[in-house]
Amino acid sequence: MSRLLQTAGVEQTRLPGQPLHLAVGMFDGLHRGHQSVIGAARQAAAADGGLTGVLTFWPHPSALFRPESPTALLMTPAIKRSVLEGLGVDVLIEQEFTREFASLEAEAFVPWLRGHLPGLVALYVGENWRYGRNRRGDAAALSAQAQAVGLQVIIVPRLKELGEPVSSSRIRELLAAGEMEQANALLGYHYFSVGVVEQGRQLGRTIGFPTLNLAWEPDLKPRFGVYAVRVVGGGSPPLKAVANYGVRPTVGQGHRPLLEVHLLEPTTLTYGDQLTVDWLHFLRPETKFGDFEALRQQIEKDVVSARDFFSKKAVLESPKDA
Repeated sequence: MSRLLQTAGVEQTRLPGQPLHLAVGMFDGLHRGHQSVIGAARQAAAADGGLTGVLTFWPHPSALFRPESPTALLMTPAIKRSVLEGLGVDVLIEQEFTREFASLEAEAFVPWLRGHLPGLVALYVGENWRYGRNRRGDAAALSAQAQAVGLQVIIVPRLKELGEPVSSSRIRELLAAGEMEQANALLGYHYFSVGVVEQGRQLGRTIGFPTLNLAWEPDLKPRFGVYAVRVVGGGSPPLKAVANYGVRPTVGQGHRPLLEVHLLEPTTLTYGDQLTVDWLHFLRPETKFGDFEALRQQIEKDVVSARDFFSKKAVLESPKDA
């Protein structure tokens, strides 16, 4: 298939007659562990002329079971779709996670899939995946149930980094601490933001450091502070930059976090352009300064630190290639 086919749930999915190899999971962040599960499905689909499918869920189950403190997600559905398409996925099934779906017994899950996806030939899950009412189903149960109806199940071992499993929760902790290199190593790509440049108060221009302000409001907020970043957008090549993410306490802008990017290279990027910002390295925490002059002097130091980072590290490649 030439482009990603999206469907709003298993019961609404209508597919061509090719074999369907379906990876199943929440897949928040689409980190290296998730990629290994999806890659197994893609490899098998390529071997038999089938379709690579992903079944994922929205919202996160925590929104149903812990509405007062739901899990902060690494990705919006739109970003997840974009990354999945880049991974070579043919079919994306976005199953709404409702109370009715959550009450589906583990024993009924495979027959439910089989009944609505007649082309289904194999399921791909991580070894720690759980399913069904009260999460009673595990990978071993899934294998037994699938075998009974003629389906294959591929259980992909958990990927480990530095002796610990690669997981979305681990990446959330790293982002909250500003540990960008470690987070990117687990993701297998640079953590990134996508947003449209919006007009701000232009205070940066008054102290010699104009910024591009991005309309970006993530569910999971990285640590407030200053970062060395890479910017792509408006048809330009990747540009080195320094960015501040936070509430800007020195200028008293309130409590809405803002991502401000100061480019270290000439550009024609302007208001209305959509930018992708790759977060590469944490430089310092956000700080309240006594006046604008103290802020200006610190930004000068930040620019020097960012340039030093770029001079010492090859950052135009993905973490997998660097």
